[in-house]
Amino acid sequence: MRIRKLSENTINRIAAGEVIERPASVVKELVENAIDAGASQIDVMFRGGGKALIRVSDNGSGMEADELIVAIQRHATSKLSDDQLININTLGFRGEALPSIGSVSRLTLVSKSSSEAHQLDIEAGHIDGPRPASRVQGTDIDVRDLFYATPARLKFLKTDRSETAEALEVLKRLALAHHGVGFSFTSEDRRWLDVPAGEMRGARVSRILGSEFEKNSVSISHSGEDVTIEGFASLPSFARGQATQQYAFVNGRSVKDKLILGAIRGAYADFLPPGRYPSVALYISCATSRVDVNVHPAKTEVRFRDSGFVRGLIVSAIRNALTGQIARGDTALAADALNRFRPQAPRAWPMPDQSHHFRGFAEQSQAAFEMNVPSADVIQVNETVDYPLGSARAQIHGNYIVAQTADGMVLVDQHAAHERLVYEKLKHQHASRTIAVQPLLVPQVVELEPGEIAAVLSVCEVLQQAGLNVESFGEKALIIREVPAALGGDNLAALLKTVASDVTALDHMNSVEERLNHVLATFACHHSVRSGRMLKAEEMNALLREMEATPHSHVCNHGRPTIIELSLADIEKLFGRR
Repeated sequence: MRIRKLSENTINRIAAGEVIERPASVVKELVENAIDAGASQIDVMFRGGGKALIRVSDNGSGMEADELIVAIQRHATSKLSDDQLININTLGFRGEALPSIGSVSRLTLVSKSSSEAHQLDIEAGHIDGPRPASRVQGTDIDVRDLFYATPARLKFLKTDRSETAEALEVLKRLALAHHGVGFSFTSEDRRWLDVPAGEMRGARVSRILGSEFEKNSVSISHSGEDVTIEGFASLPSFARGQATQQYAFVNGRSVKDKLILGAIRGAYADFLPPGRYPSVALYISCATSRVDVNVHPAKTEVRFRDSGFVRGLIVSAIRNALTGQIARGDTALAADALNRFRPQAPRAWPMPDQSHHFRGFAEQSQAAFEMNVPSADVIQVNETVDYPLGSARAQIHGNYIVAQTADGMVLVDQHAAHERLVYEKLKHQHASRTIAVQPLLVPQVVELEPGEIAAVLSVCEVLQQAGLNVESFGEKALIIREVPAALGGDNLAALLKTVASDVTALDHMNSVEERLNHVLATFACHHSVRSGRMLKAEEMNALLREMEATPHSHVCNHGRPTIIELSLADIEKLFGRR
C-alpha cells in the first residue's frame, strides 16, 4: 500500500482518542477554555452520563464569527505566542480539543463577544455556519451524542453513574484550583455542585472537602527559592481508606503527578499505616520555566526541572505544618464515639461489690462518701485543667487515661501515646547524633531460627545506627553487646524477633532514613508503657504534659489515634441538657 496523507476528519478522530477518553475529558477541556476566557461563572449540565448531552455555559469573553471558524481547526489558539511552548500560563491551550470533540459528536457553539452572537454546528466533522443567534455575553457549547461517530468507543465507557461521578470529580478539581470562579454541575435535573464565585481558598476547600476536613486539617505555607507550597493537609488520625481526597495543583493546573503523590506519601510515612491515606489540597506555585506541562496529552502530569528539590520542599512543608500542632483529637473520631452512645432503658442496678474499690481519683467529694468508697482509695488531685489535655481524673481498663479539660474531657491510650513520645525522642537523639548507647555488662545471647538470624544480620548496619550492636554468635544465635539506653532491660529477644519479621517492610523502603525510622519505631514500641500497667496520678499528668510538648503525639507510630476529645456541649446533649 502506498504512503498517503490521512483526511482531516480521520486525523481529528485519532486526536480525539488521545484527548477525549470519556465524557469527563470533554468537561475538562471545555471548562479550562472557559476559565482561560476569563469567565467568573461556569455551569455544566449532563444527560445520560455525558453520552446524551454535555452543556458548558460561561460568561467569559466569547468569540466573534470568524473566530468560531478558526477555533474548530486543529492547532488553533489565542493563548500562545509563536514558538512559546515553555512558559505556559494558560490551561486549555491545546488546539485539538474542539475539532476532536466535533469529529466524534454533534457539537453546537453559540458565542457572543461584542455586539452580536453567532452559532456554529459540527456533526461528525461536517461544519454548518456560523449564523446569527441569540445569547448574552459568553459561550454555550453543547456536545450531543458523544462518540456516535465512533460507536466502538461507547463499549469502553462505564455506567452513566460512574461517568457522571468522574465528570463531577474533574469539576471539583477545577473548582479547587480556581476559587474565584463560580461553578455548578447538574445531572438529570439534580444539582451536584454549586459553589459561588469570589470565595477565599480556605472556604472553597472546606466546601468541597467537607467541614470535617476543615476541623481536622492544618494549613501549609512553605517556600524555597522561587517555589511556594500552600494549602491544607489532614491530621494523620483523619486518614481515609482510599486516596480519593488528594488534590495537587501546579500554577493553577490540577495534576495527578507521581512525584507529588509520592512526596505526600513520604511526608506521612511516620504517621500512617499501609492502606491509609491523608486528605490534602496542595497548591504549588513556581516560575513557568521550572516546570514542563507538555509531558502528558491530558496535562495531568508535569515534569519539574529540579524534581528532588520540589519533592523535598513538599515533604518539609507538610511535616512542618503537622509538627507545629499541639496534641489534639480528631473530631470525626469524637463524633463516631458519641454516635455509639444510645439512651439506656431504666433498669435495676446491682449493689457494688465492696471488695472492689473504685480505681478512679478526684477531689474529695460527698459523692465518694455516699458511694461508700474508702477515702484511702480516693487520691487528692489539685492539678489544674487549664492545659490542652487537661488533668487526669481516672484510669480505666488498665490502658486508658480519662482527663478533664476546661471545656470537656479527653481519653488517652497510654501505650500508644508513650510509644510516640519515645519514638520522637529517639529520632531527635539520632538527628543530633546523641543516641545514648549502653554497653551490656554481660552480652546477651539470643537464640533465633536460622531465617530470623539471616534477616536481622541483613539490617545490622541500620540497627547499629540506631544504637543496637548485634553480631552473629554461632549458627543458631546472635549476641547483643550494646543497646540504646532508652531500651534499658527490655525483652531483647522479642525485639529481635520483631525486627526479623519487619525486614520485608524495610526492603521496600527507598531511603536510609525511612529504614532507620522504622527501626526506631520498633524500639519505641517495645519500650513504651505497656497496656495493663496501673499509673499514679502524677505519672498520668506527666504523660499528658509531655504529649502537649511533643510533635505528632496525637497519633502513634502505627497511625492509630492516641487521643479522643469530647466537648462538654456534646456530653450534655447525650443527657438531654441541651
